[in-house]
Amino acid sequence: MTGKAGSGNDLTTLKEALKWATAQLTESCERPQFEAELLLAHHLGRERIYLMMHSDDPVEDFAGFEALVQRRAAHEPYEYIVGEASFYDIYLKVAPGVLIPRPETELLIDEAAKMIAREHITSIAEIGVGSGAISVVLARQFPNLKIIATDICDAPLRIAGENVEKFGLHEQVTLRKSNLLDEVNENVELVVSNPPYIAEDFMLEKNVADYEPKEALFGGRVGDELLRQIILDVKARGVKWLACEMGYDQKEPIQAFINEVGVKSVRFYKDLAGFDRGFVIEFM
Repeated sequence: MTGKAGSGNDLTTLKEALKWATAQLTESCERPQFEAELLLAHHLGRERIYLMMHSDDPVEDFAGFEALVQRRAAHEPYEYIVGEASFYDIYLKVAPGVLIPRPETELLIDEAAKMIAREHITSIAEIGVGSGAISVVLARQFPNLKIIATDICDAPLRIAGENVEKFGLHEQVTLRKSNLLDEVNENVELVVSNPPYIAEDFMLEKNVADYEPKEALFGGRVGDELLRQIILDVKARGVKWLACEMGYDQKEPIQAFINEVGVKSVRFYKDLAGFDRGFVIEFM
């Protein structure tokens, strides 16, 4: 074999295809064999366990599998290739132009959920809906919760709409094109957001920098400009609670800004790696 397994015919076995794909993905993936298995299972419409039990079977449409591997070898995110992302306890549709939900954001949902349950909150707004991850998970957890989810871009609103429909949540989640809360006239008790918070000169990994939407990543020259604006907007609207994700190195400047603004209380929380990852504000 040189370059491709089976030279594009369908006689290549699953075992040979995985060996070839693993070699192709060595430079683009931390776990090349694992991602090769995921891509082949996706290509075949099977679970990964199937690959081990049928390792000597031929690969149907090897050229199709080869195309998937080449996309991943070029650093395209796996989630865009297969069209979905695993998040919390569900799979969400994702597509180019929409931020891929991260595990860290599950912690933001947990923080918001604790407040919703404790304060008996029934109406919230989400700023920057993306794929709909936060709103979909919270709506599924709290059937009486009403959510207005905003985004300034069309692609996230379209994909979020498909995820809302997928889980039958259209009566709970209203999607609205808006800059922050500009188009939200209803009273809400809590605002939750995972906004762009990366400094514009920060060097991202190739799979993020080349493929994921810049407007969902970069929060300004310093990175925390949008976070500050959200704090000001939520305070001005008279909303009682705000839960936000932030960058690992932004606790001190955000704390100083909050001290200037004046709030009733603020609590920062850490991610599973021990880095500062977000905050919960109670306004006066």
